[in-house]
Amino acid sequence: MLAVTTDSEEAIAAINRWIEQSLSYGKDAETAILEAIAADPNCAIAHAYAAAYYLSLENAIGWKEASVHVKLAQQYSKNITKREKMYVDAIAAWWSKKIDLALVLHEAIASEFPQDLISVQQGQYHYFYLGDKERLLKIAEKVLPANPNNGYLYGMIAFGLEQCHRLSQAEKMGRKAAEINRQDAWAHHAVAHVMETQGRVDEGIAWMESLASTWENCNSMLYTHNWWHVALYYLERGDMEKVLELYDTKVWGGARKATPKDQVGAISLLLRLELRGVYVGDRWQKLAAYLRPRIHEHALPFQDLHYIYALARTGSSQAVSEMLTSMKKHAKTASIAWNEVAIPAAQGMIAHANGDWSKTVDLLKPVLPKLSEIGGSHAQRKLFDQVYFDALKATSMVSRNRFAIV
Repeated sequence: MLAVTTDSEEAIAAINRWIEQSLSYGKDAETAILEAIAADPNCAIAHAYAAAYYLSLENAIGWKEASVHVKLAQQYSKNITKREKMYVDAIAAWWSKKIDLALVLHEAIASEFPQDLISVQQGQYHYFYLGDKERLLKIAEKVLPANPNNGYLYGMIAFGLEQCHRLSQAEKMGRKAAEINRQDAWAHHAVAHVMETQGRVDEGIAWMESLASTWENCNSMLYTHNWWHVALYYLERGDMEKVLELYDTKVWGGARKATPKDQVGAISLLLRLELRGVYVGDRWQKLAAYLRPRIHEHALPFQDLHYIYALARTGSSQAVSEMLTSMKKHAKTASIAWNEVAIPAAQGMIAHANGDWSKTVDLLKPVLPKLSEIGGSHAQRKLFDQVYFDALKATSMVSRNRFAIV
């Protein structure tokens, strides 16, 4: 049990619902935490949880909402418990973009209060976008002795193991998580990664589709992302009509449209289809209409690479120029990865969208080994390798044709 500073039983019940919703990537997380705040407007950790929820949306609207709750969490944190204070400080550090400090605090919470799995989950989130797969795994593994029967933790560990290429262990952990709780869509996702990496296409389809009915309870991000993985299996099978159907009904058709992760998944799938020579019609144009609010956000460099490609793919040269200029300005005060990886990668993606194959190769080749620094999973980052090799193949064909003509 973890102590919460409040006199409201209704607030405690709502916080418990929020924790369950967050660990399961449920669609009612926002409702639950707002109910907790309504029951006790002075509950510091409820405001911190709300701030964490809104920060995880990774967009300007969410950041603005989070700002209110961070300030209220700090305002009401005078007489709260040590764990609550550490958590409030961790979320405030996230809001201030001091990710290193946030991680120090999440690690400390994991050591001293190992049953706080929300803190562990958020630590994993940060490690994921820093590309630190080893620590993503370790922060979850170190709390296992205190949570031997918690299925959600097994799912967290499974994903960490998969990212560290410990595939057989990852699958074992993911299956155990699903046995404890069949509704655990994050565990389904971890096993899907394993099967995809191992080329077990038919098994992957069978695994995911046998569990897909449970995803109706998920938030838009994990619902669309799990269907994205299903679509990748069908892509490998060569069933392009099925992939387009999944795009239209699940990956983009099932998305909230304004949610960054949903947008990234849709962009990624459209590009993968085109790399296979599939005509996607006006889908780029329909998707790009939702991307203009992203131009100056720069929540994550991994996301920006997708946004700018989609804008370039629609021929929106003014929007592309505006976004690239904004990215360069942001990079001056951001992490080294923004300057050394994100900017040249963005320029390479623009070049590919414009059909400039040699420029794509020149820009992407030096940064491909560094792409883990801007986050994303192995499966997600594989896209950039595919773009590079597509351009490399195109330049080789141009060279052969030139010599043939001579």
